[in-house]
Amino acid sequence: MNFVAFERAKQGTGASRRLRNSGKTPGIVYGGTAAEPQLIELDHNALWHALKKEAFHSSVLDMEVAGTTSKVLLRDVQYHPYKQLVLHIDFQRVDEKTKLHMKVPLHFSGAEESPAVKIDKCMVNPIVNELDVTCMPSDLPEFIAVDLSKLEKGASLHLKSIKLPKGVTAKIRGGQNNNPVLVSVVPPVVVVETPVEAAPAADAKKGKGKK
Repeated sequence: MNFVAFERAKQGTGASRRLRNSGKTPGIVYGGTAAEPQLIELDHNALWHALKKEAFHSSVLDMEVAGTTSKVLLRDVQYHPYKQLVLHIDFQRVDEKTKLHMKVPLHFSGAEESPAVKIDKCMVNPIVNELDVTCMPSDLPEFIAVDLSKLEKGASLHLKSIKLPKGVTAKIRGGQNNNPVLVSVVPPVVVVETPVEAAPAADAKKGKGKK
């Protein structure tokens, strides 16, 4: 996925405010072989639409600045607390020879065809929607597909049960379970109706004989 940015000479609160007022968003690119971070600006409307795309957050991007294209990753976005406004954006340059540490979204499919849902009427609840992974930039997937069509009642889907793309390793933080649950299967709720108790005979005869 590619986008266009422009070099930005001025920095500071006043300069950033003027940029936003003119429909631009200030940003910065750091890392790589460059000695200093690069100040950039982007068209706000184009950026706003790009940020709605999942791939913009989870894949290596091609950034064009002054006719030169370089590979970057989105690292941070600052939004206005209540306006539809991006205040600032950070990118990191990608070194093709260095492994990345990224969050990659999980795309679940097939749950409706699984025995758990189709036969036993269970509910399938995703517990984790993205994975921390490490890989080389060329191996970074836009998402990880997870097939749920074989889920059964009483069984959950764990990390070790899914096949990760070639070259991709899940990154488990220290102290955490090394095989966390990704999807849980919840049995259907059985509602037992309690029979209405018959009224006592005395109540049934109450009032009998009265005129």
